[in-house]
Amino acid sequence: MSGKTVADQLVSNLADAGVRRIYGVVGDSLNPIVDSVRRHPLVDWVQVRNEEVGAFAAGAEAQLTGKLACCAGSCGPGHLHLVNGLYDCHRSGAPVIGIAAHIPSSEIGTYYFQETKPDQIFRECSHYCELISSAKQMPRVAHIAIQEAYNKGGVSVLAISGDVAALSEENEGVEQRGVHTRPAIRPCDEDLDKLAELLNGKGRVTLFCGIGCAEAQAEVLHLAEKLKAAVGHALRGKMFIQPDNPYDVGMSGMLGYGACYAAMHDCDVLVLLGTDFPYDEFLPSKPKIVQIDLRPERLGRRCRVDLGLCGDIGHTLRALLPKLDTKKDSSHLDKHLELHRRLVDKVREYADHVGMGQPMHPEFVAATVSRLAADDAIFTVDTGMSAVWASRYLDAKQNRRLLGSFVHGSMANAMPQAIGAQFAFPDRQVVALCGDGGLTMLLGDLLTLRQYKLPIKLVVFNNSSLGMVKLEQEVAGLVDHGVALDNPDFAALANAIGIEGIRVEDPSLLDTALAQSFAHKGPALIDVVTDPNALSLPPKTEFKQAKGFALAMGKLVLSGHGDEVLDTIKANIRHF
Repeated sequence: MSGKTVADQLVSNLADAGVRRIYGVVGDSLNPIVDSVRRHPLVDWVQVRNEEVGAFAAGAEAQLTGKLACCAGSCGPGHLHLVNGLYDCHRSGAPVIGIAAHIPSSEIGTYYFQETKPDQIFRECSHYCELISSAKQMPRVAHIAIQEAYNKGGVSVLAISGDVAALSEENEGVEQRGVHTRPAIRPCDEDLDKLAELLNGKGRVTLFCGIGCAEAQAEVLHLAEKLKAAVGHALRGKMFIQPDNPYDVGMSGMLGYGACYAAMHDCDVLVLLGTDFPYDEFLPSKPKIVQIDLRPERLGRRCRVDLGLCGDIGHTLRALLPKLDTKKDSSHLDKHLELHRRLVDKVREYADHVGMGQPMHPEFVAATVSRLAADDAIFTVDTGMSAVWASRYLDAKQNRRLLGSFVHGSMANAMPQAIGAQFAFPDRQVVALCGDGGLTMLLGDLLTLRQYKLPIKLVVFNNSSLGMVKLEQEVAGLVDHGVALDNPDFAALANAIGIEGIRVEDPSLLDTALAQSFAHKGPALIDVVTDPNALSLPPKTEFKQAKGFALAMGKLVLSGHGDEVLDTIKANIRHF
């Protein structure tokens, strides 16, 4: 025997795989693992106040670095708090190991205090989920978990009882080393020839790009140049495709803007590149549709696909480009670039126009944040209206990154993801754009920023409302209900716990407040009071949406809320 425990061996295995911190909340079933982390020279324990925050933080770290990250929860309620964050990690393709500590092994199956079935609970949000029941079993199971998470992109969960973690390791001399490969995956030449034949035709082409294009911007731009194609993007592709892109026509979808929607519907061939875009109502039905994705199970699951190809976007386009002719007709591209320019100018002009108005408009806030933030800032955004303003007003630059719960769609993700981002990149500016509903859902972890002196900047869109839900109700023709929030002064709250807090109600003071907060060396919270009636609709607004909005306003008038209706219409008349 070496004198080391199973927990020591597990932590060493994680360290060898690149894990440098474990986010979690301590508990008796986790004690052997926490003690091993305490003694390990390469791995730190990050004490969050809620395990869900730890899972989101680990996911953010993994997405930004491409390396394995880890979070942990104690038995029963402790690891159940991990579930929502791990769902987000898994659906985002973030390589994360979740450690679900378990009740004493001798009590499993006896309805013991805090007993759950972690090896069953986490199967839906993981590639691999297993119960470690012996010292001899652990090394190989941990190895498989690491391999599955890293090489498939997503979550693996290891359930382990505290008494098993405390056992002496059983080392048979077989060293488990991770094998991480990056194969060059592209379609066969026959399929590439079919695609080239289609693209070399006389038709107008639009490219729609997702996060699968993250390392292929140069190839995408070369393709667009050859085909004279308009290039749109999904939200996860924004920071990778938009910078320095002369073919950019904006974004489609619920949060979209610009000419992307029009360019997708006004083409003869639409090429979906590395995107699993879920909103089929925004996808056209008339053009021929090509889809290229690294994961073949995604091909055709959102819309009709005339040609589906499996491959990494960069490798596929590098093999395709020599087969393509250079087109001369740029009328399709020129048309939608001009339309995009006009639409974006209107958006920017509107943000500037309402900038000095009160109550403050969130568009102005997001545009000001973008202007003052660092060129390599990492932004995290809460799900809801915060994501709308971020998608439309944060300028993409080559070294900026944008994270959110863009696939799982969870509330309360921005601050937790900012924690993981700041730990991963301590010298970069991290800015979390928080909704007031999202911030308060996991408000306790403001103390994590204070405890670790993380210089995260929290910009809170304080409209005293669950804004996106309010919009959804009104568009459906319902009077909004259950969405009002009686908020405190968040800046005063931050100051009370030792975080710099500034409250901004006058838009003329916003520049100064943001500049002061961004320059502050520690954490800061900027509580920006914004117009509760501001809303934003997709770039393609259906008549039934406008009808629903009008119906909701009529119901409010009949219920004696005429002033509120007038304020809402004034704030949003540009949409209808």
